[in-house]
Amino acid sequence: MDIALAKQTLQGQLTTLLAGFSRPLATETSQRLQRLVGLFRGLVGIALLGGGLIFGDPPILGERYPDIFITTALIYTLLAWTDLAYMYRNPMNGLTFVPVQLFADITGITLMMHASGGISSGIGGLLVVFIGAASLTLRSRHAYFGAAIAALAILGEQAASFALGLSTANSFIPAGVLGAIIFAIASAANPLARRLQESEALAHQRGIDLANMAQLNDYIIQHLRESIVVVDSAENIRLINPSAAKHLGVNSRQTGHGLASVSPVLHGILLGWRAATKGHGKVPGSFTSADGTAQIDVHIAPLIEHQDGPVMIFLEDASLIAEKVQQTKLAALGRLSASIAHEIRNPVGALSHAGQLLEESQQTGDYERRLLDIIGTNSKRVSKIVDNVMQLSRREPTNPRSISLTEWIGEFTTEFISTLELPDNRFEVIAEHEIEVRMDPGHLHQICWNLCENALNYAEPVGHEQIITINCGRLSGNRRPFLEIADRGPGIPDDLREQLFEPFATGRIGGTGLGLFISRELCECNRATLIYERRSGGGSVFRIVFADPKRWGTIL
Repeated sequence: MDIALAKQTLQGQLTTLLAGFSRPLATETSQRLQRLVGLFRGLVGIALLGGGLIFGDPPILGERYPDIFITTALIYTLLAWTDLAYMYRNPMNGLTFVPVQLFADITGITLMMHASGGISSGIGGLLVVFIGAASLTLRSRHAYFGAAIAALAILGEQAASFALGLSTANSFIPAGVLGAIIFAIASAANPLARRLQESEALAHQRGIDLANMAQLNDYIIQHLRESIVVVDSAENIRLINPSAAKHLGVNSRQTGHGLASVSPVLHGILLGWRAATKGHGKVPGSFTSADGTAQIDVHIAPLIEHQDGPVMIFLEDASLIAEKVQQTKLAALGRLSASIAHEIRNPVGALSHAGQLLEESQQTGDYERRLLDIIGTNSKRVSKIVDNVMQLSRREPTNPRSISLTEWIGEFTTEFISTLELPDNRFEVIAEHEIEVRMDPGHLHQICWNLCENALNYAEPVGHEQIITINCGRLSGNRRPFLEIADRGPGIPDDLREQLFEPFATGRIGGTGLGLFISRELCECNRATLIYERRSGGGSVFRIVFADPKRWGTIL
């Protein structure tokens, strides 16, 4: 164990020592450079070994000592490819062995140059490439030290050849020139390496800044209250935050998926917007959230000028905006009702009483009675409007109670049918068993009575009696209980849908326009939601989504 520890200690000390020779680059650029030089080194070794084996008689390479040349070229080639494989497996550690690689290059090239006839063989010129590449990685003083060793090795080889009578004195001149070139290359590579180091440091810092900015942008987008979906030109989702994913009923990690597969409704709205920007089609509107509890307005903004390019889609909960608007209207309505309701009620009462007195007169003819009917009908209508307005201004606190929804629907339909003297088959009840909600019974009764009356008055039968369907159950996503009242009438006109729950919005002659407004207000008092949808096959669906049963205790 002591021997193994000693080996590890020596290996660590050697690695630290060699790392001190290199510049503090250790970047992807330096790694690619050294891998490229390693590949060049391996190919040069193969070329030299192949030249020595193929052209052996007469020898082109290894003219003086063929055996020494072949042996050196073989060892050099094996070392070159082994070192290249090591750099690919350990790219960071590979840079620390640049001094070892350079020493192997100087030794191998010098031996093969001596075996091939000295400086005249031209093999020594390969050192220019290796010294220049090493100077980009080694520190400046170490690069100059390596260039000095290479120059001395060339001059030493030339001196040995001259001493052995293998070359003339004139050969010292090209050897000296080659040494000078090696020093010049090392000097030129030094400022280049310094600029490379600065550029690498700047690029690394910019990369860190961009990564931090991307993380910050992602954090901001993911925690925005606004719901955002970014879609590219191919209709694929590139970004979606949790708020938008909740509205669509999907996972926020659905990036890269097609919008058509994630939300066909939103995809259709986007296609309609693209068509509208080209001069045809309708501008997109809204859709119901995946959990069925909110109406979502869609706003689309192009990210580039080209309308077929990427877009940013904003999903806005219409109920939040409508709630603020309605609160403002309600406050104004309350002040208005407090000041004029009494003034309106007295004259209307006087007109109605006068009409009744005239109707009892024996001198009243048919024409006069028809006018009196008009007076009585409109007097009742004005009185009803005043009553509704007064009801809004003096809204009583809610008194929520636990209600068995299935049992309550049976009692309500029986009362509604008997009161309006309707046939029993006018209602179709679809109810799950044991659905319990918490709501003010009086408010729920008023809401359902108003919706059923609207179904009878607005959705007039065409050739057959209108059937009102009452359905209750639980939503598939959040399991919140709901109650639906549906009909097969003509539905709500498109121009009235946005103002459907606003005060005095009515599409029927004689309507007050306050019924749906009051119904939604009563739902909100009980933490419930009233939503309108088109019914498949024609007609309307009004859905009451009750408060989450887990939060019953929070309802005041």
